[in-house]
Amino acid sequence: MQTLSKECLSIIQQRPQNSHKGTFGRTVLIGGNAQFGGAIIMSTEACVQAGSGLTTVITDSTNHPALHARMPEAMSVDWNDRQLCDSVIATADVILIGPGLGEDKKSQELLSYIFKSQTKDQYLIIDGSAISLFAKGNEALPYPEMTVFTPHQMEWQRLSGIKIADQTEEINQAVQQELQATIVLKSHQTEIYDDRNAFQNPLGNPGMATGGTGDTLAGMIAGFLAQFPHSVETINAAVYLHSYIADQLAQDNYVVLPTKISQALPYWMKKFEK
Repeated sequence: MQTLSKECLSIIQQRPQNSHKGTFGRTVLIGGNAQFGGAIIMSTEACVQAGSGLTTVITDSTNHPALHARMPEAMSVDWNDRQLCDSVIATADVILIGPGLGEDKKSQELLSYIFKSQTKDQYLIIDGSAISLFAKGNEALPYPEMTVFTPHQMEWQRLSGIKIADQTEEINQAVQQELQATIVLKSHQTEIYDDRNAFQNPLGNPGMATGGTGDTLAGMIAGFLAQFPHSVETINAAVYLHSYIADQLAQDNYVVLPTKISQALPYWMKKFEK
C-alpha cells in the first residue's frame, strides 16, 4: 500500500487567466431530507469552497432557506421537481448522492433515478445512506469505472460483507475488484482502493471525530473531480488535503469542525497550487 504525501497535491493547478465558471465544472449534489439537511449543506459548502465552478443541490424543499443563507453561491432544486432535476443532471460533470439522503422509499427512488440518469462521462460519488441503500438493493452500477464509494467502516461492512475486524488490504482490494468502483474507506487513516493500487492517508486526528466530517470530504472530492482530471490522483488529493487542513486546525482546537475545514480550503489550495 502506498502512503500519500504532499506530492499528491500537485494536482492543484494555478487557474488560467482566461477562464470562467464553466471552466471548473458543474457539480450536482443530491441529499438532505427534512431531518438531515445539515449533511447536504456541509457537502455543498465543501464543494463550492473546493472550487467547483457551478454547484446545484437537489434536496428537500425544507432545506432551501438554510442552504441559500449558508451558501448563496449554490443553486437549489426541489427533489420532487423531476423535470428540473432532469435538466440539471444532464449538464453535470460530477454527481454526488447520499449526504443526509435517508433510507426511505423516496431515497431509494432518487438513487435508482440517478443510476438511470448517469452518463458514461459523469463521475458519480455515492456517500452515506446511499451506500446502505445500494448495499440492500440489487441494482448494478451503470458505470463502475466512473463511480466512487466513500464509506466509513460500518458502511463498508454493509457494502462488502467484510466485518470491520476483517477489513485488511488484501480482502478490501479483492472486493474492490468485484465492484470495479473506486473505494474511499474512511477511518483514522483513510484508505483508497482503485483497480490498480491501494493508498493510505497518514494524516488525520481525533478532533475530526464529529458529525459532518465525511459529508465534507464527499463534497471536496466532488469539487476536485469537477475541475481536475478524472483520476484516482485527484481523489487522493482531496482526501489528503481534507486531513492536512484538519491537522493544522487541531493544533489550536480540541474539536475540528467540518465547516472550518471547508472555510480554509481556498487558502490552502492557493498555498499548494502549481
